[in-house]
Amino acid sequence: MKYIYIAFLMSFAVVSKGQYILNQADKQFKLYQYAKAKTLYEQAFKKKETLYTAKQLAISSEKNKEYEETEKWYAKALTFPDAGTDLLLAYAKALQNNSKYTEAKAAYQQYIQKVGNIPIANQDLWLKSCDSALLWMANPKKVNIENITAINTNYTEYGAVKYKDGLVFVSDRVLPDNDTQKNKKGILRFDKGNYPDRNYYSWTGENYLKLLYAGKDHQISSFPLNTETDYHIGMPTFSKDGKEVFFSLTRIAKDLTFDKTKLRIGTVNVEIYSARLQDDGTWTKPVAFPYNNINAYSVGDPFLMEDGNTLYFVSDMPGGKGGLDIYKTIRNNDGTWSKPENIEALNTSGDERTPYFLSEDVLYFSTNGRIGMGDLDIYKAVHRNGTWQIQNMGYPYNTPQDDFAFSVEKLTGAWSGYFSSNRMKGKGSDDIYSFNEAIVPVLQYIYVKGIVYDERTRKPLNNAQVKITGADGLEKNITTDETGYYKFPIQENSNYNLKAKKTLFNEGDTTFTTTNKSIDKDFFLSLIPVNKSFKVQNIYYDFDKDNIRPDAAIELDKLVAILKEYPEMKVELGSHTDSRGPDIYNLDLSQRRARSAVNYIISKGVNKNRITAKGYGETQLVNKCVNGVKCTPEEHQLNRRTEIKILE
Repeated sequence: MKYIYIAFLMSFAVVSKGQYILNQADKQFKLYQYAKAKTLYEQAFKKKETLYTAKQLAISSEKNKEYEETEKWYAKALTFPDAGTDLLLAYAKALQNNSKYTEAKAAYQQYIQKVGNIPIANQDLWLKSCDSALLWMANPKKVNIENITAINTNYTEYGAVKYKDGLVFVSDRVLPDNDTQKNKKGILRFDKGNYPDRNYYSWTGENYLKLLYAGKDHQISSFPLNTETDYHIGMPTFSKDGKEVFFSLTRIAKDLTFDKTKLRIGTVNVEIYSARLQDDGTWTKPVAFPYNNINAYSVGDPFLMEDGNTLYFVSDMPGGKGGLDIYKTIRNNDGTWSKPENIEALNTSGDERTPYFLSEDVLYFSTNGRIGMGDLDIYKAVHRNGTWQIQNMGYPYNTPQDDFAFSVEKLTGAWSGYFSSNRMKGKGSDDIYSFNEAIVPVLQYIYVKGIVYDERTRKPLNNAQVKITGADGLEKNITTDETGYYKFPIQENSNYNLKAKKTLFNEGDTTFTTTNKSIDKDFFLSLIPVNKSFKVQNIYYDFDKDNIRPDAAIELDKLVAILKEYPEMKVELGSHTDSRGPDIYNLDLSQRRARSAVNYIISKGVNKNRITAKGYGETQLVNKCVNGVKCTPEEHQLNRRTEIKILE
């Protein structure tokens, strides 16, 4: 979901020709131009790999909701010396956003253990979110959700609102009749008066957000609102008769203030405006909301109640509980608006977004400040006996990514409407989705379920990973509990693949086609044979170091659990290096790394007689990259690995 800001600078300094790429990237980053900053940081990282650059790449990816890239760069940053615990927390969040809830929970637990004195409320939020997400995905709501492919593109579309016989929504696409947005010129130099490009939003590298209208036939046109801005226009809300509209926008004000840094950066906050429909079918000139404050805070996501005089909105104005809070204001008889009231019972230390009232006592909104699946989740709040009862809408309304802008189209005989999401496998960044619970019986779910067993003992395996992929686009992961049980909802007459795996066990794999009945699929996983090595993923070490990093500890904890589950098992932990550096040094380094890993495992309560450390240096390379052979960093990385071998 787009958090709309514009930042730009006025500077009297001229960029010198000898300025480093990294300095250029930092300037773009400070201006919220994350798409450009990331490109430059990538160039800088290729020239010299540093913790700072890896961290900036992670943050830039995070700002643009590039979830897989975010996880990759935080994981990379954690491999550097002096990586702070803040990176471990960010890495846990990235794992959560990529549906890796078991790994995310382990990372959160490590962060809590390392930092100490973490408030219980924060611990509950992180850990219970991981547990709840797995539960919701295993027990999905019976609703049919569809990507509205006739409207969505590979750009951003979100915030569908019913208007007349069609939908008004927000998009950064370029319409064929709109030539003003086609010239994408970025801000590359920092000269005096270098205002934001009117055609190109440098945060994302895409165009500015505008209001569009989709008619019954899904023909798309610009919504004829004279907003008097060349920059962002956000979600609208209409009066019951359709003759008044409130919306958010960004503009460059004459009285905009700049900071006192060398770059003289100015930040444009979001504002709310309104307009009325005239008898000739045109909209009046926009009127500013009296509580706009472009230099101090943002106001946005307006929602007008049916009475036409009660307006809800979100803001980060001073005095709130967290980031963006939900506020309420009432229009007086003289047209003025009452002082905004913070709805404290709804707000959290996070961000609340897109309030939508079905009635005075039933509200839908999104937030990232409550127990949820990842980023923004959709919640239902019911006002009873003076209190708000708030409930997560569950899966598949919510996903590990952003889900927001919920609205209802029909109530009589069909619970249906729209929401927006940047969930995986969409058409673009944010997409508009429809939901309909009334037609679910036509697409009834059946289930594939079963238990993952140890083939030798016939006992259920806990902490096994079961993954399902389907021709219908389904892709989910579940971690089994102590019963070894898993369950996925699936559709009739479709093809699926199931995989089950666990550390030190051979992987199970099966493919099947559904009919109209649920299916039982048990897995019997066998331990890897004695003296056969098994590669442990994601065990990284700092350059020329042998200490155990937080990300590596997550994987070693899995091995600890296995060894405690099988008290008779004895293993060898082997460490391998690439061929760079003297042979004898690599042999010693690998032995020290293996010993560090073994000591870590012993510290977790495993008897030292059950695990052996073995350093192999560069004696067992997996590719051609021997001494004197030129190889890529990726090829060398394949040789730097940690392996487990069952001895007995």
